[in-house]
Amino acid sequence: MSRLSKAALLIVDVQQAIDADYHAIEGPRNNVDAESNIAKLLATWRHARRPIIHIRHDSTFATSAYRPGQSGNEFKPEVAPGTGEIVIAKRTNSAFIGTDLERRLRLEGLDTLVVTGASTNNSVEATVRMAGNLGFHTIVVDDACFTFARHDYRGRLRTADEVHAMSLANLSEEYCSVSTTNQILAAVANL
Repeated sequence: MSRLSKAALLIVDVQQAIDADYHAIEGPRNNVDAESNIAKLLATWRHARRPIIHIRHDSTFATSAYRPGQSGNEFKPEVAPGTGEIVIAKRTNSAFIGTDLERRLRLEGLDTLVVTGASTNNSVEATVRMAGNLGFHTIVVDDACFTFARHDYRGRLRTADEVHAMSLANLSEEYCSVSTTNQILAAVANL
């Protein structure tokens, strides 16, 4: 994990809207400590003055809790951007589509991303797939991401842990490596 010395911490869609009722309609979320794990990583990145990028989903759907101008569009307080931290608004599931994320990373010479956020099988997965395809060394922090239970294509209800684990399985090795908060914190402490 020596690449962490120049890694950007990417926090994807950790907004108030993630607690909206419609997210949990099929069942509860997993990783209830994800926000506190993200906050630990965020504190470490801030202390070391490492690059931090907050991704905010600005939905264009009228019924979305993520639509700008609503409280749901605001970041969750425990992981809210600090002064001078980059905030990139997106309108699709990938943080690279329709944004200047790639350009910013390239201009700063950043080739490694530590990705956290929500939801694992949607915006996190879409962003990580693109990061891998664009040649970024990407690490997904398992316990600093979360998702919700949902029915699979055949109608079987899958728990949030199952959805999360399958998403990580889809990404692991081909698009990214997967780590934990404690592993990342230990690696950063040894830099």
